[in-house]
Amino acid sequence: MLWILLVLLYGILKGAREILKKKALEKNSTIEVLFMYTLLSFLIVLPDAGNAMGLEARFYFYIAVKSFVIFLAWIFSFKAIKKMPISLYGVLDLSRVMFAMLLGVIVLHEVLSKHQIVGLFFVSAGLLLLKYRPGSLRHGTKGRAAERAGGEPHVRVVYVLMAFAACVLNALSGLLDKILMREISSAQLQFWYMLFLVLFYLAYILISKTPVSVKSVIRNQWVWMLSILFVIADRALFVANGIPDSRITVMTLLKQAGCVVTILAGRYLFKEKGTTHKMICALIIIAGIVVGSI
Repeated sequence: MLWILLVLLYGILKGAREILKKKALEKNSTIEVLFMYTLLSFLIVLPDAGNAMGLEARFYFYIAVKSFVIFLAWIFSFKAIKKMPISLYGVLDLSRVMFAMLLGVIVLHEVLSKHQIVGLFFVSAGLLLLKYRPGSLRHGTKGRAAERAGGEPHVRVVYVLMAFAACVLNALSGLLDKILMREISSAQLQFWYMLFLVLFYLAYILISKTPVSVKSVIRNQWVWMLSILFVIADRALFVANGIPDSRITVMTLLKQAGCVVTILAGRYLFKEKGTTHKMICALIIIAGIVVGSI
């Protein structure tokens, strides 16, 4: 079905975006990348402004809420990505499956099939296997010794919690997408969502007096690539949400296909250690995604 292909496209582009975020953050700060990333993305969708008008007043409020949820999610995710291996973040990000499916069942009253319950079991098992790997996310002298020996870098728990917080918020955003796309178009949602995001990040910069080197971030080619992929991926997702037959529980599983992209990038692009174990965990999770999508 079309919506399945669109969501798979979103998942693959999402994995590519995580790589671009990691590269962009090597040159600029989190807020610099976030602000310019959202601003460029908004400018890309600006020509579609004519198709975005005519919303009822209540929808502006709902879209603003969605934008604020993503505003927080991106701050958490960008800080986590900057401080942890991209391959580890890619697997942790799969936990949003559980949060989104739970929201789909509670709020939208979707019923989990036997296949989806089995799939959710595999997803949970893969995440637990990642957590309890010897040396993974370990504190103390042993973790530091492993890092000095060339193993996987020690990751502070605060950044793991930020990654999980981003997952919860992204799951909530996906639920809001499904609800909003019942009554408005993808062009309307994308335009106002991006505008509110720009305003939120601009307000954050002004209130916190965070310095932003506009000249430097404009020259960061990774930010430009990130913005283009973001617009394409989100439009595909919004269109999929607008198709009546699409289901948020299945869509959430399909979105996670991008984790393979991040793990492979961690191994071959960023030369990260411990990617074999992460790939095994990811394959278990993907097995759950496949079973849950049947």
